[in-house]
Amino acid sequence: MKKIVCLGGGYGNMRFIQRMLPKLPSDYSITLVDMNPYHGLKTEYYALAAGTKSEKKVRVDFPDDDRVEVLFDTIREIDIEAGRVTLEHGSLDYDKLIIGLGCEDKYHGVPGAAEHTFSIQTLRKSRATYEQIGQLKPNATVGIVGAGLSGIEIASELRESRGDLSIKLFDRGERILPMYPARLSAYVKRWFDENDVEVIPNSNIVKVEADKVYNNNDSHDVDMCIWTAGVQPVEVVRNLPADFGPGGRVELNQYHQIPGHRNVYVVGDCAALEHAPSAQVAEGQAEQIAEVIDDILKGRELPGEMPEIKMQGILGSLGSKEGFAYLKERTVTGRIARMLKSGVLWMYKLGNN
Repeated sequence: MKKIVCLGGGYGNMRFIQRMLPKLPSDYSITLVDMNPYHGLKTEYYALAAGTKSEKKVRVDFPDDDRVEVLFDTIREIDIEAGRVTLEHGSLDYDKLIIGLGCEDKYHGVPGAAEHTFSIQTLRKSRATYEQIGQLKPNATVGIVGAGLSGIEIASELRESRGDLSIKLFDRGERILPMYPARLSAYVKRWFDENDVEVIPNSNIVKVEADKVYNNNDSHDVDMCIWTAGVQPVEVVRNLPADFGPGGRVELNQYHQIPGHRNVYVVGDCAALEHAPSAQVAEGQAEQIAEVIDDILKGRELPGEMPEIKMQGILGSLGSKEGFAYLKERTVTGRIARMLKSGVLWMYKLGNN
């Protein structure tokens, strides 16, 4: 039996398995390797960390199919020359490999950031962040470094969860979400102003201590700091013998393969693509990888060019009742945007059950 091995149970490999199973030849099986016994909904980890959603609400089961073997293990090394993956408890050989191991926080060399900040990058880290927030005394101060989508959502959800807290959101830019229309930025900033979240623009965090965040020449007293200011591929991917592009992501050919290794594919946050990492991009990639592998297994010629992965836009929440969206060059704000995000999440869960 030939084997397709999928490393990581994130959005990319979940979509790949979903699309590949109906096309899977009888002499092939799929092995999925992940540390957890479920697929974590990373786009909802902010709510778990803030305490507004239970852990059960931010995960779904892996595919239940006789052709899919799920291994719960930690990946130690990927040897693409030998065609072998070393696990904490054994090893795996593969015929085709899909690497979808996601990312981890990038601290940009800021002293103390790794030691003194909390994360929402993984389910386990989000759980630890939740526990730390629960231990904060009344009227404590929480600093959040990074005002991208993750920073905005954890700040707003934390405000809804703990009305007593003082929240400082450190934004590197002149305005929130500068890549989107000013109207969207103004709406988010107004929500923060009305809900007593302090946004500090033009921030440059130079050091973090257990009880202080140093921004440019100023120091801010904090009881806890959450880091959402950048990501990079996980270490086992950074150790691959491959070329790397912006953000340390793996350079791929048009078929999402590592050049020189046509049986090795990279999907999701580890892949160097035109678009910024997101669940949408990972799923678009995964669908194309399933098509490419199907063509190869059936002996069909690969297309000269792969279609562009089209982005639908972004959806963000501001607590449970408001949100913002930028869809097909249109800005949507308020309750409608929040309902859209909830609907997309509901549809995703339904499609994976």
